[in-house]
Amino acid sequence: MVAPVIASATAAYASAAAKADQPGMEAPAADGAGFAGMLKSALGDVAETARAGEKISMAAVAGKASMTDVVNAVNNADVTLQAVMAIRDRMVSAYQDILRMPM
Repeated sequence: MVAPVIASATAAYASAAAKADQPGMEAPAADGAGFAGMLKSALGDVAETARAGEKISMAAVAGKASMTDVVNAVNNADVTLQAVMAIRDRMVSAYQDILRMPM
């Protein structure tokens, strides 16, 4: 009973380790800007994801891209936008909590 669980966990670990070496999975370069630099980079990535979705959509209109590519690009843009909105909401909530703190 325990052996299949251990084998499954080992296989999952090996799969995750193999994915960690793929392009795009490397840690971001430390530019010394800290949190502000990370946010600026993330917002740039959001804009690039949206542009990629628009570009693929325009290619589909011209008949140069498949609907699968369009759906994937639009879903990526949607997920990215939802993540940004969630982060924004958390930051606003944290700011409001700070304002409510007694002095």
